Amino acid sequence: MNYKTPIDQEILDRLILSYQFGLEEILTKIKILQKEFSMMHRYNPIEHVKSRVKSVESIYHKLTRKNLDYDILAIKKHIKDIAGVRVVCSFKSDLYRVAGMLIQQPDVNVLEYEDYIEYPKNSGYQSLHLTVEVPVFLSDRTERVSVEIQLRTIAMDFWASLEHKIYYKHRIDEPPKDLVVELKDAAKKVSILDNHMEEIHKKMRELEMLYN
Repeated sequence: MNYKTPIDQEILDRLILSYQFGLEEILTKIKILQKEFSMMHRYNPIEHVKSRVKSVESIYHKLTRKNLDYDILAIKKHIKDIAGVRVVCSFKSDLYRVAGMLIQQPDVNVLEYEDYIEYPKNSGYQSLHLTVEVPVFLSDRTERVSVEIQLRTIAMDFWASLEHKIYYKHRIDEPPKDLVVELKDAAKKVSILDNHMEEIHKKMRELEMLYN
């Protein structure tokens, strides 16, 4: 049997710390955007932000699932979601607006841009996924660290959270077909609701411009 040797704990801790710093870089950028919008435009498109760094156990699990070696190079090359941020906005247009402002910053390098809003997953899942790389300035070197950013509307986030509970929390590998159909139908209704709320939002902005 082929046994894999765990990575030296100190090396792994330093790696995870660099991802934590990269996450903080992105969170700082998002906070600046929130404050700027609130002050300059009297409107904050971001409802709330969640973040996390994968645990050591999750990293090893993903390496095993992908049949990768237990080493730092494999982690850096193949696992791009160790640091993750979820940005929940009110409207679809806000998602693209916030994403555009993040990726145009000169120190942000876009590795992947996946639009699951324009092209939803087969399950019905909708979101805007960015994988970006930011510099982390350590005492002895500069690291380029990847961070995954998910941008969703409130309705998309509600649907995705319920889907996650069904598939992962209840450990259902293959849910019944009727449940899959219902989830897809719910995703379509979420999209219709988002579009409807977007139209209302546009009308409200037009009224604001008219009376100001």
